[in-house]
Amino acid sequence: MPIPDFPIDGHCRCGRVRFQLSEAPWGEAACHCTGCQKMTGSAFSTTIIMPSSGFALIAGDTVIGGMHGEDVHHHHCGWCKSWVFTRPAADMGFVNVRATMLDDASWFAPWMETQTAEKLPWAQTGAAVSFERFPGMDEYDGLIARYRAERLQ
Repeated sequence: MPIPDFPIDGHCRCGRVRFQLSEAPWGEAACHCTGCQKMTGSAFSTTIIMPSSGFALIAGDTVIGGMHGEDVHHHHCGWCKSWVFTRPAADMGFVNVRATMLDDASWFAPWMETQTAEKLPWAQTGAAVSFERFPGMDEYDGLIARYRAERLQ
């Protein structure tokens, strides 16, 4: 399904935290790591990799959940505890938004999958690109260009 026109809105389960995406994403992904499995209660997490300039929190406040690590901050609704988005602790120019939090996620399809070394044997995403771990930071420019060429036409 084609990506809809922007802006695209989303919210946590209870609706107290709302966000808006205003630019084309850098990618659509599924992460199979055991951490994502535990945080979602499912086989993987869904992610829309957004440029920071294309993501805005428009209502509500988030709390940090998950591992409370120094490298990444997992933002959750303080009321319903939905995992809404993740930001690297250092500004790296992107935000990972949980695709299932979109008002309409019917267009989302994982183009890339990561951490397949930890995936459950039955979990299939149909992703075009697959990594046993995370791709190196030096690979992302090429991945973003390929994603946009293949998915945003």
